[in-house]
Amino acid sequence: MNCIVTGSAGFIGFHVTKKLLEQGHRILGIDSVNDYYAVSLKHDRLKELGIKTDSLRYDEPAASGVFPQFQFVQFRIEEKDRLSNAVNNFIREHGAIDRIIHLAAQAGVRYSLQNPEAYISSNISGFLSILEICRSLRVPLVYASSSSVYGMNTRQPFSVHDRVDHPVSLYAATKRSNELMAHTYAHLFNIPVTGLRFFTVYGPWGRPDMAYYKFSLAISNGEPIDVYNNGEMRRDFTYIDDIVEGVIKAAGHIPSPAPTPCRIYNLGNNHSVELGFFIETLENALGKKAVKRYLPMQEGDVLSTEADIEDTRRDLGWTPHTDIAEGLTAFAQWFKEYKGT
Repeated sequence: MNCIVTGSAGFIGFHVTKKLLEQGHRILGIDSVNDYYAVSLKHDRLKELGIKTDSLRYDEPAASGVFPQFQFVQFRIEEKDRLSNAVNNFIREHGAIDRIIHLAAQAGVRYSLQNPEAYISSNISGFLSILEICRSLRVPLVYASSSSVYGMNTRQPFSVHDRVDHPVSLYAATKRSNELMAHTYAHLFNIPVTGLRFFTVYGPWGRPDMAYYKFSLAISNGEPIDVYNNGEMRRDFTYIDDIVEGVIKAAGHIPSPAPTPCRIYNLGNNHSVELGFFIETLENALGKKAVKRYLPMQEGDVLSTEADIEDTRRDLGWTPHTDIAEGLTAFAQWFKEYKGT
């Protein structure tokens, strides 16, 4: 296939792009490479994909030295003219686009409390740009939503059939807005769209703003880790390889047109883990104990998440395979090598 993958220098986008390239697909990767977290990590991911980042220029396509079928271009997806030009140039060179996998977004729950404008620009305006490209090209879309849309829901596991109209962060609100926008475009223009609600994704090449990564840095440096709500929180931690498999299965599954070609699926491990157990497992993987600093619950946070994946299993044939010990061991091995610890 000819695919567009947005967010291809990001955590999930990098892994999805790499897997698709290994399968032989032709990819146009797009990413703003912003400084929300270390640009060096994003550059290192791109280097793994064969992109020479020292010669990377804004809005100038770069070819891969490892995967000849991969082209990367850096700009913000809300820049609709740049997006249109990049897509049209790729089509002229390689032919029609078969799928768009939209994984670019301004991430982070707590960051949205201090920088709300970034979320409106990237997650709302940027998503509109992607929908308009899908509309003009008649291309099926798979996009990233989030478990954060469940907000104040108390019934668990979270089901895609639950109401999700009580978000507790602007980040969550923008992701729910994406789902509503996608449904509208699917209904009005008959564009197949599939939204994926990711549940606490972790693994090698992960985001430094995520708890497991921050914990690992602090533990390695002998510094205390911040444990919120006395560790009495539960998360449905989902390993990156399982997420990648789910994204690719979704890209290969076109929603039926009735009543509207629009579907939403949970991608979660279907098993909630207490934060204290998670930290203990991470300590074992790193071979070092943590110094814990207990703090109150954070704004915008929720006590527990757990995914109901019945619909995902039925429609996509997807089931996660990686337990928390296996996943954290793989992450710890990568972390030690990458950080040289």
